[in-house]
Amino acid sequence: MTFREAIRSLRRVYCRKRFGLHSVHPTFLACTNSSISKDLVAGAFSFIGPNCEIGPGVSLGAYTMLGPSVKIIGNDHVFDIPGTPVIFSGRPEFKETCIGRDVWIGANVIVLSGTTIGDGAIVAAGSIVTKDVKAFTVVAGVPAKPIKNRFKSTEEEAFHLNQLNSEIYHGNYADKLGI
Repeated sequence: MTFREAIRSLRRVYCRKRFGLHSVHPTFLACTNSSISKDLVAGAFSFIGPNCEIGPGVSLGAYTMLGPSVKIIGNDHVFDIPGTPVIFSGRPEFKETCIGRDVWIGANVIVLSGTTIGDGAIVAAGSIVTKDVKAFTVVAGVPAKPIKNRFKSTEEEAFHLNQLNSEIYHGNYADKLGI
């Protein structure tokens, strides 16, 4: 193990201890100035950037990256009871937030709790995700809407999905593909 790998390993251990995370892969890493619910479930090599706020009931797939100041929050107040202020209206049934494998969420994105973001999706910086995002779709805007597909063909999607379903990568992804 190189010095750099040893430091990275210590950072990962510290991160799990600091946030009290018990359901994250040993390769998970988060910046320490984030706020993360202790029930987070995170796959191999997933990453949470600085100043993020991750509420309860969130799962991140392997290889997923959250940029700086991403927030996975909200969508949890009843607001449609006539004559009752929102603060006294209660909360709806809790829904988990599922973010697939190899998802890239850009800086300053807000993901409303209870949404699902499919494998390989990309969410552009500054977007607000209010509805589910299909796999391998690039979304942007307020609210986030599909702007293109990540890959050119369904064959490329199938190849990528096959790679995600194989063993966990340790090292440079491009090296594994022979690029």
